[in-house]
Amino acid sequence: MNIYRKKMSFLIIILILCILISIFLGRFFISPKMFFEVLSDSIKGIENNSIEGSIILELRIPRIIMNILVGAGLAISGVAFQGVFQNPLVSPDVISVSSGSAFGAVLAILLFGMNSYVIILALFFGILSVVITYSLSKVRGESSVLSLILSGMVITALFSALISLVKYTADPYDKLPAITYWLMGSFSSSSYNNIKIAIFPIISGTMILYFLRWRINILSLGDEEVKALGMNPVYIRAFIIIAVTMITATCVTLTGIIGWVGLLIPHICRMYIGADNVKLIPSSCIMGAIFMLIIDGIARTATSSEIPIGILTSLIGAPFFIIIFKKYRSW
Repeated sequence: MNIYRKKMSFLIIILILCILISIFLGRFFISPKMFFEVLSDSIKGIENNSIEGSIILELRIPRIIMNILVGAGLAISGVAFQGVFQNPLVSPDVISVSSGSAFGAVLAILLFGMNSYVIILALFFGILSVVITYSLSKVRGESSVLSLILSGMVITALFSALISLVKYTADPYDKLPAITYWLMGSFSSSSYNNIKIAIFPIISGTMILYFLRWRINILSLGDEEVKALGMNPVYIRAFIIIAVTMITATCVTLTGIIGWVGLLIPHICRMYIGADNVKLIPSSCIMGAIFMLIIDGIARTATSSEIPIGILTSLIGAPFFIIIFKKYRSW
């Protein structure tokens, strides 16, 4: 067994351990014996009406699945964008999809409250923001990486201002608290219905990035070299951007804004696996899921009330990234 397989096997073992710990730990402790009893009943088709069974099946398992989907999705999106834009400081926020989705969600909360319109408008504005960003980057002709990043910064600033405007006009006793809490990120609304919404776009986008992983390596050579190999860099980049948009917009729609995952996890993976995107893409999925399970576990158990996940990712991610940046300046 080569070193890469050993490292991936170790990550999978850590992921399984994190899943089990997430099932056991919480404000209501679930013993391993009770978990396996509930699991056995579910396999046999026996209905388990105990409190523990309800907690495991209706609360913990949906939340764990959402942790894995969102963590893996945001991490692989970060790896893809850093490879495509040849910049280690790029994250999925760079083309404004997060801010666009966030604006759609807060607008829906203001107009309709917390219901299905939040998902619809968040996805719509997430996709719209990417279309505007890409169109703006082509104002002077063919879109370049630099013009795309600059356009993304402009549209992100625009949607951030619109979010502030929505918060300013929101009812301070009803809508404003809901908007503020949603923007901080949370898995508290995890459910099987939300999983049904998330699973197709996140897994579809992830599979697209997985099959294009070696092309991301080729993009790092530059557009002229890619064309010399008989491939169109514009089309490859467009497919990757579409895949990342699907993933990120869905994640933001269902959990709010969770920062740093798409920036931090790719760097940790490079330290552990190396810079080859062929290996980095699958390993980042597993490591992103592990990271999100750990952070959400802390959010659920650290205090008597749940800490918003976006606060924890920023508190942990920012200092950790500074340490990595100082140690590995060559990146």
